[in-house]
Amino acid sequence: MAFVAALLFATIAGAQAPAPGDVIEDIAIEGAQRIEPSTIETYLTVRRGEPFDPQELERSLTSLFRTGLFADVVLRQEGDTLVVTVVENPIINRIAFEGNRRLEDEELLDEVQLRPRVVYTRTRVQNDVARILELYRRSGRFAATVEPQVIQLPQNRVDLVFEIDEGPLTGVQRIAFVGNEAFSDSALRGELLTTESRWWRFLATNDTYDPDRLAADRELLRRFYLSEGYADFRIISAIAELTPDSEEFFITFTIDEGPRYEFGTIDVTTRLPDLDVEPLRPLIESEEGDWYSSDDIEASIDALTDAVADQQFAFVDVQPRITRDREERLINVTYEIGEGPRVFVERIDISGNVRTVDSVIRREMELVEGDPFSQSLLRRSERNIENLGFFQVVEVTAVPGSTPDRTVIQVVVEEQSTGELSLGGGFSTIDGPLGSVTLLERNLLGRGQQLRLAALISGTTQEFDLSFTEPYFLGLDMSAGFDAFRITRDNQDESSFDEESTGFGFRVGYRLAEDWTQTLQYRLDYREVSDVDQNASRFIRDQEGETLQSAVGHLTVLDRRDSRIEPTEGYIVRFGNEVSGLGGDVNYFRTSANAAIYFPLFEETVLSLSAEGGHIVGLGEDVRINDRFFVGGTNLRGFERAGIGPRDLTTDDALGGNIYGVGSVEVSFPLGLPEELGIRGRAFTDFGTLTDVDDEGAGVVDDGSLRASVGVGISWRSPLGPIRIDFAEPILKEDFDRTENIRFSFGTQF
Repeated sequence: MAFVAALLFATIAGAQAPAPGDVIEDIAIEGAQRIEPSTIETYLTVRRGEPFDPQELERSLTSLFRTGLFADVVLRQEGDTLVVTVVENPIINRIAFEGNRRLEDEELLDEVQLRPRVVYTRTRVQNDVARILELYRRSGRFAATVEPQVIQLPQNRVDLVFEIDEGPLTGVQRIAFVGNEAFSDSALRGELLTTESRWWRFLATNDTYDPDRLAADRELLRRFYLSEGYADFRIISAIAELTPDSEEFFITFTIDEGPRYEFGTIDVTTRLPDLDVEPLRPLIESEEGDWYSSDDIEASIDALTDAVADQQFAFVDVQPRITRDREERLINVTYEIGEGPRVFVERIDISGNVRTVDSVIRREMELVEGDPFSQSLLRRSERNIENLGFFQVVEVTAVPGSTPDRTVIQVVVEEQSTGELSLGGGFSTIDGPLGSVTLLERNLLGRGQQLRLAALISGTTQEFDLSFTEPYFLGLDMSAGFDAFRITRDNQDESSFDEESTGFGFRVGYRLAEDWTQTLQYRLDYREVSDVDQNASRFIRDQEGETLQSAVGHLTVLDRRDSRIEPTEGYIVRFGNEVSGLGGDVNYFRTSANAAIYFPLFEETVLSLSAEGGHIVGLGEDVRINDRFFVGGTNLRGFERAGIGPRDLTTDDALGGNIYGVGSVEVSFPLGLPEELGIRGRAFTDFGTLTDVDDEGAGVVDDGSLRASVGVGISWRSPLGPIRIDFAEPILKEDFDRTENIRFSFGTQF
């Protein structure tokens, strides 16, 4: 080692190795510009009065390089003087990025460690290059390259420029499965977050490779098989291979499905005194002989826990004891209900809510201080907070309290934007071109209140709305709000008049039961029937003018659908009444109702049955035309808007009716195209009637006959908005009805 050190010293110094016994009388520093010589001397491991030891000189050389301050260092002996010649690393004057379009400069600056006025070193630059590449890989660009360029400046300064070639998105060309027999590759791909890159996914972000997403896909795949009865399922490997050009990935899952199990014996036992388990058995989601499903077990545990808690057993622990019969392929389950640890809620700590006040979060908690702790109520509380839509991250956990029988609930949230600005546009055969602007704040001033301002302008309608909602009015579990509106509608094509409506209303909503809601509302509405065509029906000309309406009503809703957007199972029922005449010029009593029920027929095929109807009666006066019902268009396909019902044959004006009823039978099904395209087909039949008009006289026809149509349709959840096309043919109609065979609508939100 001493020989190597001596050789290194002689090579660097360009002079002979020091003679044994020579002593350092002085140390001279050369080449220092920014760094004080005394500072450089402190990095040396040798001092004046010490011998020229080659090993110590090597250590001094290493110590100087390790500081990162110097690009080069030379040590040499001149007589009894140790001369240290240094070349300082430059100082970074500016850091710039070129070629980056997908990632902003601010994002890249947050990632790199180098900064202006920091010493430049090659090692640090290479580390920052690696960090930038990793940032691009996380955004799905594995072909990205980064070249650092150094621009020399006076006074030993440099500008550092990272030249970036972002490259294309590294998409997932193919997702393949090895070992799957029960389910096709396409069925399994539908369970994953990651999707294959295809031209129609130009707005998607999950068709690029992401290691974290792949890990989540492994768990989703495992849960899917467990829910389908494959209790022995395991993933042998999940490999992502990058093509040589770094532009695409091939992902291969190798799996072992194992046999499919059925439920064997299912039982419920308890160690709790005075608890009768017989009423609990119907709560179990599965029966003997059903295919095993882990989802059914979880749902049964939740149902049993809630039911036992309702019987005033505060501390409940439901554990499924599972025994597997591999020969018979049966899984026997015994739900053991025992007494959980007697723990009470000591306090609830909320953190992370910078804008939202604590009370908004606290009122969604199913537990309060002093309550017996319940894991199911804890999960329900977390779900309630997530459903607010105010937070990007919600974590509700229980940690030990000050004593063993106390627990502290920690609620950690990460807020997200709750303001929305939506610009919409579209076209329909009813309204023509349309545009909309909506400004929505769902968490006004952090108090959970909602404020909405919207405008809709189309070929036939102009609508402006302002609404405000307080979800917990007076601190109670009821909502309250007000609405102000102005609506202008062109009815010239149907009934030769225009109508305007300007007013405001108040509403109060509350929950009657878990799925029942009730809304009470009051509305004051200034209305005008204007621009009546001189050739319009006399029954319409008689109603031209202004009226003031004051109405109170209610709406009761029972909603047990599995989804409000695309329901596949369940039903919904709405029923409402409205009385107009509490002041004003309009007096009537109106009743309306509608219902729909959904049945899953096969995989992704849904049968829906729907019906709606209404009746309005004038109180001491005839019902005005702008209060009557009109049928056709969206609620009776195959007929134009206001295409059926009472009509003045002399002018062909629709007069509306006081009684109506329509129904529909529809089957929605996939078309064999990739599911993520969102294209589905429909086959339907619509039927209905509209009758009873106060204006009777010559030329008015009102037969109340049944109309019906059959048709097919296509809907597409396109990246630019929903598109619907319906082809309908009337099979029961009257000669004076207005029909249409094609209905098209397109809408988009930005």
